[in-house]
Amino acid sequence: MDSIGDFFRQVRETKGLTVDEVASKTRIRADFVRAIEEGNYARLPDQVFARGFVRSYARSLGLDEEDALQRFVQSAGSYYDRQNERERLKQKQEEEDRRRRASRKAVGIAIAVAVASLVVLLTRQQSGQLIKRTASEFAGSPSGSTRPLSANRETKAASTGPVEEARPAGKGAAAPTREASEPPQAAAPAPAASSVPPPAMASDSVPGELTVRSEGPLAGLSVEGPGATEPLVLDLEAVELSWVVVQIDGGSPVEALLRPGERARWKAQDQFALTLGNAGGVKALLNGKPQKPFGQTGRVVRDVVLKRES
Repeated sequence: MDSIGDFFRQVRETKGLTVDEVASKTRIRADFVRAIEEGNYARLPDQVFARGFVRSYARSLGLDEEDALQRFVQSAGSYYDRQNERERLKQKQEEEDRRRRASRKAVGIAIAVAVASLVVLLTRQQSGQLIKRTASEFAGSPSGSTRPLSANRETKAASTGPVEEARPAGKGAAAPTREASEPPQAAAPAPAASSVPPPAMASDSVPGELTVRSEGPLAGLSVEGPGATEPLVLDLEAVELSWVVVQIDGGSPVEALLRPGERARWKAQDQFALTLGNAGGVKALLNGKPQKPFGQTGRVVRDVVLKRES
């Protein structure tokens, strides 16, 4: 059986028609008519449109349309089968590309999460090592022991005499404070029993008083030294995390950990001796007068003496 193109051309030439006449009669572009006769199906539109062209061409020549379609299927079937296969392969390739892109994206996200987690763990580990190293440096400093604050208070209270609890009286009074007698080197004659004020009248400047304010875990921590008409007052404010060891008038050292924004106050009669785990992390006021920086950030400074100006 002749191909559909040869069959159409033979009938057209027999009837004495030109390609342009067939194109005008069927309203099909002349290049599509030539493509059908030459069997160049790649120049034709999709298979659905090509079948419509074949029907119109057969109708213009007075041929049976179904017979013409049968010839077209036999002539162009293999081409369109290959075209459909190529289309399926193309769709399959596009789907695989989408899956690969999604997999790469998922892998990238997983890597980013793993890196972020590793950074967080390393940061925490370095912070812990810094605190341990600072604590060990304090332990080996010549200023004295760095026992916990509560232990120092109990030791000081045990070594200086009995402890008397001052309890507030009345509604809205201040929180209870612990009082300790003066150190042996500044001991004074004990007042008569009748001169001891009642708990409700207890003064805020009792020697050795420890007051923890409510601004934070250590904010406003105040250790007052031996009583005096005008005590020496030291105020420390932390701008960075810093360990502080304070020795008041040669007494037992007091240790504190100040976090950024927290403040601490101590009172003494003559002088303070400081050991700082982060010299650049604190600001100091002595009797309200700003002090020069103690050193650079992260540097450990020992035996800084602050005394009353002569």
